[in-house]
Amino acid sequence: MANRDPGCGAFCTRRQFLRAATGTAVAVTAPCFATARQRDASEDSDRILADAESRIRQHRMAPVTLKLVTPDGQPLGPGRRVEIRQVRHRFLFGCNIFMLGRCRTPEQNAAYESRFAGIFNYATLPFYWWNYERQKGSPDDKRTEEIVRWCRAHDVTMKGHPLAWNYRDPPWLTGTPQEVARAQFERITRCVQRFRGDIDIWDVVNEATHYDRAECKRDAPRLTEAIAAMGVGPYIRTAFKTARQAGRDATLVINDYRADAAFAEKVISELADEHARPMYDVIGIQSHMHSGPWGAARTWEVCERFAKFAKPLHFTETTLVSGPKSESGWTTTAKGEEQQARLASEFYTVLFSHPAVEAITWWDFSDQGAWQRAPAGFLRDDMSAKPIYERLCDVIKGRWWTRVEAESGPEGRLRIDGFQGEYEAAVKENGRRLGGRFSLAKATAEATDVQLTELSADR
Repeated sequence: MANRDPGCGAFCTRRQFLRAATGTAVAVTAPCFATARQRDASEDSDRILADAESRIRQHRMAPVTLKLVTPDGQPLGPGRRVEIRQVRHRFLFGCNIFMLGRCRTPEQNAAYESRFAGIFNYATLPFYWWNYERQKGSPDDKRTEEIVRWCRAHDVTMKGHPLAWNYRDPPWLTGTPQEVARAQFERITRCVQRFRGDIDIWDVVNEATHYDRAECKRDAPRLTEAIAAMGVGPYIRTAFKTARQAGRDATLVINDYRADAAFAEKVISELADEHARPMYDVIGIQSHMHSGPWGAARTWEVCERFAKFAKPLHFTETTLVSGPKSESGWTTTAKGEEQQARLASEFYTVLFSHPAVEAITWWDFSDQGAWQRAPAGFLRDDMSAKPIYERLCDVIKGRWWTRVEAESGPEGRLRIDGFQGEYEAAVKENGRRLGGRFSLAKATAEATDVQLTELSADR
């Protein structure tokens, strides 16, 4: 299950694979062919972007007929002005939330929280074993509980990341390969059961394709040995079986940075139970683009490659940087920030327009604490907003957001077209301000009853 990739030559490191995948490792042979291929990709990208809005209307919006019912059980009268306001997307727009409450100053923490809640409805919480349980039997549940409370207060759906990853051993982990594997599966059970009801989406196995790369053997020798002894396939399947038993209704994700055909064929296809049923609920695709953007054509190609498995796709770790890297490190620049905003808007547009994609998670909300210390965030190191933040706010909460006014007809009926998600309806009736909530999805019934109740004066 650790596969060769023609862009990397031999078994490559994560960074090598990402560099090759973004197109920075270009062969010096056949320059004319390469130029033609690039031209074709550019034309494909233009076409995909040009058609994106029509696909978005088709796949992300839906019509609904509402039947508004007053508190006394009677249909709302005709000719009433009704305000329809979307309050939440069905689609998951997210980011890791690792820096919540951990910025340098209280003012920075407040800015981080306010801006996170202003754009995202989805958050990835850290469960890295070596850091989460530094002492055996003493996991850091307190920190997780703090994040859970914040997310619940701000109506943010949560995902745990990851349950199994042989990137680094917990410092106390000892024993035979069989004992280490047993400890790993016990941890999966504990995490899923401990936070069931709050965290019900899990990256079960993270980056299993190159479990035996050099850095894993060096930093996670015990976990790596346990996987080797058990076999990669049996290890992954046991991890998913364990997670399923611990959380029957949980959404289980297989997450990897490989987005090539070999990963689809040799990993996704083989992750099935004894009845040939997929053991995962979601395919998680990383899209770190430190070395350059994928482009619309490649992004669409990846979506199509994995959509054939008929499972939702989550883009779990997305990165576009806002400045160059030099010998002294990364730097954000005005030009780089504008480019980051433009490329991110295009990337989100392509993904939002593909019917198989159900979530996009950005990787690192701010430059402060970002992976590789890269300027990858929506916010700068001081928590001021980059252009990407405003641009995607305008898209997610503007262009892809529904706010309409309509007039009620006979029997309190009215019809709207809106983006799928949660809604509030408000109207004045006999001197009272009334409101009610409803959900809009593709499968919404022809007529949806909305029970109105009297609203308080401040709403």
